[in-house]
Amino acid sequence: MDSFRSKENLNRFESIFGKTKQAPRLFQAPARINIIGEHVDYLGGTVLPAAIDFAVQVYLRPNDTSSFHLHSVTYNETVELKKPLLPNPKSSWTDYIAGVIVEIEKKGHIIPGFDLLVDGNIPQGSGLSSSAAFEIVTGYAIKETFGLPLTREEIALIGQAAENHFVGTKCGIMDQFIIAVGKKDDCISLNTDTLKYSYHHFDLGDSEFYLINSNVKHSLKDSAYNQRRSECESALAKIQTKFPNFTHLYDVNLSEDQIYNCHLTNEERKRMNHVTSERERTKIVIEGLESGNFKDVGSALFQTHWSLSKDFEVSCPETDFIVDSLQSLGVTGARMIGGGFGGCVLVLDKKDHFSKIDVVLKKSYQQKFNLEIDFYKFQISDGVKEISI
Repeated sequence: MDSFRSKENLNRFESIFGKTKQAPRLFQAPARINIIGEHVDYLGGTVLPAAIDFAVQVYLRPNDTSSFHLHSVTYNETVELKKPLLPNPKSSWTDYIAGVIVEIEKKGHIIPGFDLLVDGNIPQGSGLSSSAAFEIVTGYAIKETFGLPLTREEIALIGQAAENHFVGTKCGIMDQFIIAVGKKDDCISLNTDTLKYSYHHFDLGDSEFYLINSNVKHSLKDSAYNQRRSECESALAKIQTKFPNFTHLYDVNLSEDQIYNCHLTNEERKRMNHVTSERERTKIVIEGLESGNFKDVGSALFQTHWSLSKDFEVSCPETDFIVDSLQSLGVTGARMIGGGFGGCVLVLDKKDHFSKIDVVLKKSYQQKFNLEIDFYKFQISDGVKEISI
């Protein structure tokens, strides 16, 4: 992965921005999966993410001006930004860079002009968090290039703030955090309330995780993501009028009668059901992975999927079909990951079972939806880093 198109992109960078005495530096941030703890990272919940070996790469070089010259390989587009930085509806990919600059400058640092080229191989709309990787690689590249005293954890928070305030998606902290602090072959359990985290090393033995891309593209910005967050917040506000000790929906632990007296709408009740039941499933998954009890892990993954589909209502017919088919084919566990409304399904299964599923599922999915599915094998990788060139 470290060498992906990097030489070609160095040539491209120099043909677009010219050669100077100072060579550009290359930085890379990974995609991520989340094994369990979905749609709880903005509700004070615990999540279990890992960085994986798809990535966004940027070349960055100071340009001794006050302007930012940006090129996207994906969009084959070059854009110049000047301060004050504002959202750019014509080239919305630049908002992730501008948002990070704005948030760093809020901390009292002045960011000089630079030239930046971005490329990536994270499938967009797949639920693997290409936007967070873009934010974190930008923040880390700026920190390293200009020598700013920012920790990895601070860069994660800057990335989240850029997405919340500049891009306009009220995402939680999980994606940016794991991309900033990830470690090869480990995942982390992250308390998204306190931001305390610990690394976990799992031996999967003859089992494996892999991904199936539904190829239904989603965009969190255009989806019901913000609406789900709002419904969770209104549910908590109603609960707090009767039970003020709860600070997060994730922590709510009430009897049926107590919940009934809070007068939640049907939607608010369903959202709460997913969030509070995910708390128990997360414990089961962490314990199961550590003890090698993959049957319990798989069962919890299936339960999470149907909770996301029926109670949180962020799935879609295509991902439901994939998970239902996998369940019928006897895989250990599977669930949709990411914001929802398409994207990828995470699968846990025996390594030798994959060949029996591959052809069957491709054929049935094509017949049902006239769409192809893609299978992605992956390795758990390091977080954001500089690549030597």
